Amino acid sequence: MKQSPPEILSCGAVIVRWDRREFRYLLLRAYNFWDFPKGQIEAGETPLETALREVREETTIRDLTFPWGYDYFETDPYFRGKKVARYYVAETKRRGIRLPINPELGRPEHSEWAWVTRAEALRRVTPRVQEVILWSDTFLAYDRRVSGNR
Repeated sequence: MKQSPPEILSCGAVIVRWDRREFRYLLLRAYNFWDFPKGQIEAGETPLETALREVREETTIRDLTFPWGYDYFETDPYFRGKKVARYYVAETKRRGIRLPINPELGRPEHSEWAWVTRAEALRRVTPRVQEVILWSDTFLAYDRRVSGNR
């Protein structure tokens, strides 16, 4: 049986940077939930364009690269089965980010950000986002920088 497309597709990125011989993951906190930057597609955008725009809007990061390609992971439906989140894996050299004010909200969308290790990321996020991190291992665990450290 073929599933119908989700009512809401949210797109974002697992953002990493190489630091102290391992990848650090950028997590954003909204309320009590940690996640990667993501947001809903706007008319005329591709999913990748949405991910890039959302990262820019939520973190001010503009230097994303996709050294592992443009494969993506989509979560199981959530939010009463109406929403699916799609994530790409991207890298940045940026350490510091800003959480700019969202004009529609009059405040930043997130209250906190952190660069964390993989283990810490897995501890902070929900099971739905843990699946995304485990999927990103497909690329990051076999990166030459990681495999060269073993």
